[in-house]
Amino acid sequence: MAWAGGGEGTPSGVIEVAATGEAAEAVRRHVPVLVEESFASRLFAQDATLWGPDAEAEATKRLAWVGLGRSSRPLVGEIAALREELTAAGVDHVVLAGMGGSSLAPEVICATAGRPLTVLDSSDPDYVRAALADRLDRTVVVVSSKSGSTVETDSQRRAYTQAFTDAGIDPAGRVVVVTDPGSPLEASAREAGQRVVLADPDVGGRYSALTAFGLVPSGLAGVDVGALLDDAEAVTDLLADDGEGNPALVLGAAIAGAEPTAGSGRRDKIVLVPDGTPIDGFSDWAEQLIAESTGKQGTGLLPVAVEGPDAPELRDPAPDVLPVHLVAVADDAAGGADATHGAAGEATTGDAGGDVAASVTVGGSLGAMMLLWEAATAVAGRLLGINPFDQPDVESAKKAARGLLEGSPDTTAPVFVDGGIEVRATEGLLDGVSDLPGAVAALLGRLDPQQGYLAVMAYLDRADQADLADVRPALARRTHRPTTFGWGPRFLHSTGQYHKGGPATGVYLQVTGSPAGDLAVPGQQFTFGDLIAAQAAGDAQVLADHGRPVLRLHLTDRTEGVRRLLEVLQ
Repeated sequence: MAWAGGGEGTPSGVIEVAATGEAAEAVRRHVPVLVEESFASRLFAQDATLWGPDAEAEATKRLAWVGLGRSSRPLVGEIAALREELTAAGVDHVVLAGMGGSSLAPEVICATAGRPLTVLDSSDPDYVRAALADRLDRTVVVVSSKSGSTVETDSQRRAYTQAFTDAGIDPAGRVVVVTDPGSPLEASAREAGQRVVLADPDVGGRYSALTAFGLVPSGLAGVDVGALLDDAEAVTDLLADDGEGNPALVLGAAIAGAEPTAGSGRRDKIVLVPDGTPIDGFSDWAEQLIAESTGKQGTGLLPVAVEGPDAPELRDPAPDVLPVHLVAVADDAAGGADATHGAAGEATTGDAGGDVAASVTVGGSLGAMMLLWEAATAVAGRLLGINPFDQPDVESAKKAARGLLEGSPDTTAPVFVDGGIEVRATEGLLDGVSDLPGAVAALLGRLDPQQGYLAVMAYLDRADQADLADVRPALARRTHRPTTFGWGPRFLHSTGQYHKGGPATGVYLQVTGSPAGDLAVPGQQFTFGDLIAAQAAGDAQVLADHGRPVLRLHLTDRTEGVRRLLEVLQ
């Protein structure tokens, strides 16, 4: 089945969705029910009752994203004027200090448009120090935090304010704050004379791509954010339609309702495959949206961002894996749909019987794709019976980290040290183990061959230690199970929710490392090194409290440690 938005005389937003095999059967089973319930029109009318009484209070203040294609229009001119002012002053290097939805959407938007943006979404002291040293005299920093109290973002803002002051630059003209009305960040920014752009408070962080959080840094970097809103607005009516041709209903049903033909459970590992899409890094943005929205109450969908169609997870997909191919689509603005997809707004169906493999194919322009996936995730929440707008286990990890910062730091002694790598683990995991290969084998031995997944979590400098990400496909080949890779602490705002709130089927490999040098957080009693260490230890603590097996590897020398890890893990 496939649908396309747009057509002659309409804006150019385009969406295509196709489902085969069990995913198509899920569409046939669930979409008519959703249509009968008027789910789509009620969603776009901001009906907070769609996810049940337990979710209603949260949903009441989290649904304004459905109309952002129109309601965010006033920001376009404001951002353009600010960019013109900064450019005239010779300020052309945009840094974004933000976490989770505040950074992931602008990163994708700017990368897709080919516009440079420095994303500072880490508390690693080496990573922060490198950002501070880069073109400070030409830098504007966008500080983004919905709550206004995110500790990483507050620390980054403090560091930049101090760096500007030390360089004789007035921070008031170089810091732009994006936050919700009434937040602590708004108050402190106004007191400091810094520019403040207020976001819509009725939009949650991971649904905020088309709010000020996504648009301000992207627009300052030179992206045509008006065109992004055009794409979203062009498909809004299509996504709000109570018809079986609604692509959001189809996509939501396909990813949340597809069950394997053999065994039990659902296809809850959503493997996101870049397969010709012109959107750069879309999987990383969708990963947070899906994982943080659905991973709770012992259920959820685990997004697995892979490198491409040759990823190990796709060679012979397991019964719990659903491949989702992100593809390019022809611009249908001229009404020239091809024979496969039919005319705009129409649906074509093929034979989904027999042994056709379960898969989903999705394509579209960026603004349209963002709104599509947000709506589809809301559909998935309905089908899974959860509240797609809260993130209780993200908060638990934050609380654990704060406790370590404010109290006693983690002083857990390593079980052993192998080649400069300190090895720690949850109780009982390393019984009888005395070397690094044995420790890795012990963790992988806990992996359920039918429903399990492996998560690699690296609290390192994602620029200097980028090679470590190469272990993801290697471990997927080794284990024959879906494998995720996340840079800490940014993944804590993404898959971190699923790790603790989702099904207890994961095993976790945490990698930390001693930085080349620590960095003070101005005005605080802790350093950036203290902060990232507390975040890693707090994350491991909460995982252990949930009964999840965790292997913790600390690299006393990052360069040599990464080399050794690559050797052992691959």
